[in-house]
Formats: sequence, structure tokens, C-alpha cells
Amino acid sequence: MRTHPLWPKQITKLGLFLMIGVSMSACTGLTFGTNWKEEVLLHDGSKIMVIRSQTHGGRHEIGQSPPVKEHHIRFTLPSTDKTYTWVSEYGEDVGRTNFNLLALHVLNGTPYLVVEPNLCLSYNKWGRPNPPYVFFKHDGKEWQRIPLSEFPTEFKTINLIVNNGREEDIEKTASKLGYVPAEGVQQINSSLRQPEYRTILREPLSKERINEMCIEMVLYKGAWVGPGDSIGKRMMDMKSK
Repeated sequence: MRTHPLWPKQITKLGLFLMIGVSMSACTGLTFGTNWKEEVLLHDGSKIMVIRSQTHGGRHEIGQSPPVKEHHIRFTLPSTDKTYTWVSEYGEDVGRTNFNLLALHVLNGTPYLVVEPNLCLSYNKWGRPNPPYVFFKHDGKEWQRIPLSEFPTEFKTINLIVNNGREEDIEKTASKLGYVPAEGVQQINSSLRQPEYRTILREPLSKERINEMCIEMVLYKGAWVGPGDSIGKRMMDMKSK
């Protein structure tokens, strides 16, 4: 999880909770997108090319840029010639895409993905995982969420561009070859100092740090409120009558 402004450290006012929920009716704006290719360095030293794209849209305040609405990644495994696609779709309850991509790994012809919930609302929606990742494995038919215990220990690196507003860096790095080489992926990610972006963590972060980055909230009748926020829930009860 990012600890810069992308993740609010504390949200303590009920009014802000409700603004994040049903009353968040800011403009949806136009939808636009970008796409690029990047080279992924796998744990065994081999490399594969992936095609990534994202669209922008969803809820945002007037005067602000729209958030990422959807993420896509597509790749073909040389060993099987099978093409895989994964999509992080728009979540109406969070007002943007659910996930950010962090890593792609392959073992015995089976691809795995490491993603992070996209900001605090999504983090609460997806069960507040700690370490702060969600893992997916392709079972031959579709992507399935798996626990950390089923994620192979061979996989250690964050090897995809952690992209949120990095389009300019991506375009510059890809200008010579037409894609971002594996070394360029590492270079772009080098500005991220948080340990969860330096390597794939296996041990949980401290509870204090998790709460500092993202306080616990629950979705109640369309609004995100604190789990013990009886006033907020009562207001939503009145609103729904």
C-alpha cells in the first residue's frame, strides 16, 4: 500500500465518510485510455512480453483528473502458446478500478498475479489483507483468488510497473525499443521506497502501520463508515427510509 497521498492516513469525520459513500456524486468525466508493452523478468531469469492498458474514468471531484477505471494485462506463455488476459474492473462501490498490478510470475506453465487493492476503500472491500496483496492463479479456465500460503515461495520480485500516473515515464522509457525493457521496469519502480514494493512480503506489516495507512471501514447501505459508527449507520438508516 502506498503511504503517500494516494492512501489517506486518517479519515475521522463522519461527514467525510458519507461523502465517500452514497453522497459521492462528483462528475464521472470522460473515459480515456493508454496502452503499452513491457518486458517482465521472471524468477528463473527468462522474460516474457506483456501488453498492458488502462482506462480513466469514474467518480472524481471537479477539477481533478479522473482515476483509473480499469486495468488490463495480456500475455502469451512461450511454453504453451496460450494467451491469458486479466482485467481489474471498475467497482461502483469504490469509484474506480479495484486493483493495481504489481507482479506476474509463472511456474510449470501456470501464471500467477500479485495485485494490491486500489486505495483505502478497496483495501477494506477486499478484507484488509496483510501483507497488503491479493493473489491470483490461473487454473486453466479462469483466474482464482488464492491465499498467500498457496503462492509459490520462489516468487519474490515486484516485476511489473507499479503504475499510477506514470504514463510519462513509461512513454519515455519505451521510446527507443517500442516497449519498456525489464531494466526500465526496475528503474521506474526504483522511486518507490515502501517495503511492499521492493519485494513480495511474506510477513505481515504491523497493525499500527496498517491502521495508519488505512483505517477500518465497512460498507453500510451505500456509505463507508467505521464499524462502530452508530451515528453514521443511523443516518444511513434515515436516508434509506
